[in-house]
Amino acid sequence: MNAIYTELLARTLPELALVITAFAALGLDLMLRKRKRGAERMREIGRITLVGLLACAGLMLMTSGMEPVFKEVGDARTLGGKFYEFTLGMFASNPLTNVMKLVVVSLTVIVTLVAMERGFTHHIGEFFAVTLFAAVGMMLLLSAEELIVIFVALELTSISLYILTAFHKGSLRSAEAALKYFMFGAVSSAFLLFGLAWIYGATGHTSLVGIREAIVSGGLQNNMILLVGVVFSVGFGFKVAVVPFHRCAPDAYEGAPTPVTAFIATASKVASFVVAAKVLLIAFPTMAGLAYWRDAAIGWTPVLAVLAVLSMVVGNCAAIVQKNVKRLLAYSSIAHAGYIFVGLIGAGALNADGTPNVDAQRFGMTSVLFYVVVYGLTTLGAFGVVHAMEEKAGGCNLENFNGMSKRAPFLSLLLMVFILSLTGVPPLGGFFGKFYLFAAAVNADPSNLGLLWLVWFGVMTSAVSLYYYMLLLKHVYVAPSRDESRVESSVPIRVAMGLTCLAVVVLGVYPTRLLEELGNSLVYLPMR
Repeated sequence: MNAIYTELLARTLPELALVITAFAALGLDLMLRKRKRGAERMREIGRITLVGLLACAGLMLMTSGMEPVFKEVGDARTLGGKFYEFTLGMFASNPLTNVMKLVVVSLTVIVTLVAMERGFTHHIGEFFAVTLFAAVGMMLLLSAEELIVIFVALELTSISLYILTAFHKGSLRSAEAALKYFMFGAVSSAFLLFGLAWIYGATGHTSLVGIREAIVSGGLQNNMILLVGVVFSVGFGFKVAVVPFHRCAPDAYEGAPTPVTAFIATASKVASFVVAAKVLLIAFPTMAGLAYWRDAAIGWTPVLAVLAVLSMVVGNCAAIVQKNVKRLLAYSSIAHAGYIFVGLIGAGALNADGTPNVDAQRFGMTSVLFYVVVYGLTTLGAFGVVHAMEEKAGGCNLENFNGMSKRAPFLSLLLMVFILSLTGVPPLGGFFGKFYLFAAAVNADPSNLGLLWLVWFGVMTSAVSLYYYMLLLKHVYVAPSRDESRVESSVPIRVAMGLTCLAVVVLGVYPTRLLEELGNSLVYLPMR
């Protein structure tokens, strides 16, 4: 038993580093509250938060390839003589979790730098502490391979995000957004927990691997209790904001402080999409069904296909009429969730005998992971630029950004790159991200092109998105400005946004390295 706890401690050192940093931020804020002004406190506590995040990243790099401390504890797996995974049943440490945790930590670093740009709350220590607790929840979510741990990690993340949404105490819209976000989230959590209970009742297991083995050995693919449990697990749809679970997303994005909006739209989406993919591809690969236009069968891929189409159509069409930039990006994120589902459907391809298609699954999962990384960086960059501009612009409406290219040429250039990447213009990362998602759908049934209809919806709705993205750039570069004053931004945010922009460009010009890294991280999927 002591060996188990020691091994678990060694594997959770990065998360513990963030917890310690959160309490350090609270203590430092308590000491500085009467000595320094809000802007100075924001910078000081922000620096402490950055140190903790960098220490967390360093610990992950140090422990990513190490062999188990106690080899007889848990379950260690090697590939070609090299250690690649360790799991204690509920908490897994493998290349996939390590890579995606680094992505979440990197996004949190950028959010911290964006938040330090200007103050929006007097509760500075609490803000950074809750942000770190949310990051801990996301990291635990990425490592979870058991239903109870997944639910607890989801709730830790969700509750932290509810609190962060309401941090702009001077804004009634922020309080309204947090209340809506909380109410929708509570209902979705209830549905999710109810579904997980039915899944446990049908299989007798809460681990993802145990559920899959029980389904295969017991022939439970058509078990009604299990099917009801899977249906009620639609609570995951709220976490990734797909239609029809998107109702509170635009209000939450608009009302929350912009750094919080960026955090919700990026890091939480990365963790939620990864855990949803793991649940479907590890626990329910034989229940995927078929979503081919000539050959459909009951399963989770037809459900995802319907949600993908609805999300792409509703998200892009609703974004056209938005006058607020944050709401526009909110509806855009709903559409991008639909694009990601296209790749996930491709990953659920089955062979003729009903077994998972390993090649299609790995290619589809790799495309999903690549896209969530590119989407996270691009969306975070766009929100970061909006945050840097909005105070001088006078708000977040499109008209407030008129002529911004003359007032903030560098930030406007960065915004253009991020918007073009979201549109899917080559050679930026967003283009290749969508290309690989659509290729994964085609690869699922290359002989009959059964998912080509889904790719067609993706391409057509991407063309629709070009209108409202270009409308935003028109206001920035073409429309005249009533105010000619310069928009000044701090050196940290210019560096952070510049590096984010560089990453988006590099991932478009040279995506191979990240694709190889993500593909190699999937050595344990689908059957271990």
